Amino acid sequence: MIIKNKEQLRDIYAQPKGRSVAKQMSSLEKHSRRFIELSPFMILASHGKTGLVDASPRGGAPGFVTILSEKRLLIPDSKGNNRLDGLTNIIETGRVGMIFMIPGVDETLRVNGNAVVSNDPDLLGLFSTEKNPPKTVIDVEPLEVYLHCAKAFMRSRLWSMDAQISRNGLPIMARMINDQTGSNYDEESQESMIKRYQADL
Repeated sequence: MIIKNKEQLRDIYAQPKGRSVAKQMSSLEKHSRRFIELSPFMILASHGKTGLVDASPRGGAPGFVTILSEKRLLIPDSKGNNRLDGLTNIIETGRVGMIFMIPGVDETLRVNGNAVVSNDPDLLGLFSTEKNPPKTVIDVEPLEVYLHCAKAFMRSRLWSMDAQISRNGLPIMARMINDQTGSNYDEESQESMIKRYQADL
C-alpha cells in the first residue's frame, strides 16, 4: 500500500533515538567547520514554489565554501550552464539542503538552512582570485547541522578504486543527449569535452 501519513510510516519504522537524534545542531561548531574546510564537493538541494526539487553538484578546491561564522557560510556560484535552477529556487523559497563530502571519508556532513542569492561586492571579493570569479554567491544561514553515518558509502564502495567503472562503459555525453532529445548536436569526443571544460573552469 502507499504510505500516506507519518503515523503509517512510524508503524513500520522505530523511533530514532540516542546519538541519531542528539547529533543534530543548529550551527557550525569546530568539527563541522573542519569538515567543510576539507570538502571539495557538495550536493546542493533546493525547491521552488511549485514544489519541484532540484539537486546539483558543486565543487572546487577543498574549502571552496567559505565559512564566515558559526551561523553563516557562502557558496560561490561557479561558472556553469546558466540554467539557474537552484538559484531560482532559492529566490522563490529561501531554503537549501547540502551534503558535504570528502574523498576517502565515508561520513558526510548535512547542513539545512535559509539562503539568499547575493551579488554584494564585498562577498564576491572573497572569491576574486579565482580564474572565473562568481557573479553571485549563495549566502546560507545553517539551521540544522549533523554528521551522517558511513553506511551509504560503505554499501556503494564509492571511494574504492576496484569499484570504479571505466568511462568507456557509457556513450559520450553528447551522444546520450542527442538520443534523449532527438537532436543532432556535434558529438565531440570525451577528450575534447574534457579539454573544453578544463579551459572554462
